[in-house]
Amino acid sequence: MNRGEVVLVDWPFSDLTGPKLRPAVVVQADFLNSLIDDTVYVKVQGRAYGIPDTEVELDPARETASGLLKVSYASCRDVLTRDQSLVHHNLGFLSDLAMREIERCLKAVLGIP
Repeated sequence: MNRGEVVLVDWPFSDLTGPKLRPAVVVQADFLNSLIDDTVYVKVQGRAYGIPDTEVELDPARETASGLLKVSYASCRDVLTRDQSLVHHNLGFLSDLAMREIERCLKAVLGIP
């Protein structure tokens, strides 16, 4: 699995009452793929919450290789680590431009200059 891939993964609810199968974006550095079995993702959701610097719009009209069917949002405040074997399947991948926006967003959420 490589950085920028859009995959389907069981994402647990924040109260841990259960999971929901949803798209997620791989944000972990590729060099870790051969060293660990886990992967770091950000959640993709269908609704914008409007909190500045916490989400990136992903429009399938622009992100044609993403595999997304409707305008969605990469929520950089929702990060998850899962074993790679738990991914249901790959939907597609994001452009370099979208990944730069997600990187900017992650830095803002994590307070990294």
